[in-house]
Amino acid sequence: MAVYTSLSFEESSDWFENTFDLGQVTDLVGISGGIENTNYFLTATKNNISTQYVLTIFERLEHAQLPYYLHLMSHLSQQNIKVPTPFLNRQGDILQSLANKPAVLVSKLEGSSRLEPSSTHCSAVGSMLAKMHLAGKSYPMSQENLRSLPWWRSTIQEIKPFIDHQKNALLASELAVQEDFFQSSPYAALPFGSCHCDLFRDNVLFQDNDELSGFFDFYFAGTDKWLFDVAVTANDWCIDLDSGQIDQDRLSSLLKSYQDIRPFTPEEVLSWGMMLRAAALRFWISRLWDFYIPRNAQLLTPHDPYHFEKILRLRIKDYAN
Repeated sequence: MAVYTSLSFEESSDWFENTFDLGQVTDLVGISGGIENTNYFLTATKNNISTQYVLTIFERLEHAQLPYYLHLMSHLSQQNIKVPTPFLNRQGDILQSLANKPAVLVSKLEGSSRLEPSSTHCSAVGSMLAKMHLAGKSYPMSQENLRSLPWWRSTIQEIKPFIDHQKNALLASELAVQEDFFQSSPYAALPFGSCHCDLFRDNVLFQDNDELSGFFDFYFAGTDKWLFDVAVTANDWCIDLDSGQIDQDRLSSLLKSYQDIRPFTPEEVLSWGMMLRAAALRFWISRLWDFYIPRNAQLLTPHDPYHFEKILRLRIKDYAN
């Protein structure tokens, strides 16, 4: 959610009013935070009613990759999962073009993120995540998680020259462990489907009364093991941010609420520790990549890679082979 593609008010107004029948643009504000795409809050007025939307311009994903994400959001919304809904243009198309790049306009969820979540928040997230996984079973499209094992392999080679021997050794050893895990019988038996794959605290909103408003930012989503999605979520929602240690009360709340709706299979119970390690490795690699091979953007502050190095080391210690 950084700003790589700068838009003027006039550019956004012309595009919006020629593309949709949603009124006239009255405000455009770039959104800070995040690292992948350009995002704006766009406000428009029609019939004296003002509505705020989220405009996303995709910086890395190509047109051919995007229908999976956009139609997934539409599908989940139709299944009563609280997610942003993409708007169709006048021709009925879900995917747009703006500044010679793919773009989409979606509804804006209300509420704010809970950056210091309680067990109650974790419980709500676990319940909604299970519902989302089950709702995705009827989604007809499939697209692999583009940030899974093949991406880990190639990206490690890119960041290798920038980091010290100790970090390179940890990346190499954990990659080898995960390659063995991905080839194992328990891994093959894990249930799978559409996953968010990036359900961090800042990708979930709550109302003032702590009712969950919804999940957003589905642009890392993919067809993957559901357990990976749960592990990614747990590694952010259920830890002490300073130490990286798991908060057992929050983790228990998240997992209980999730399994009240979709119980883990025996293979998932067996694979839980390894999947926590896989989720930590994925985001350590990603943060190293963004830190050492950054792109120019307004409002962009790369995340500290050490955070997920610390988490990975803790998960290896807690769940050694």
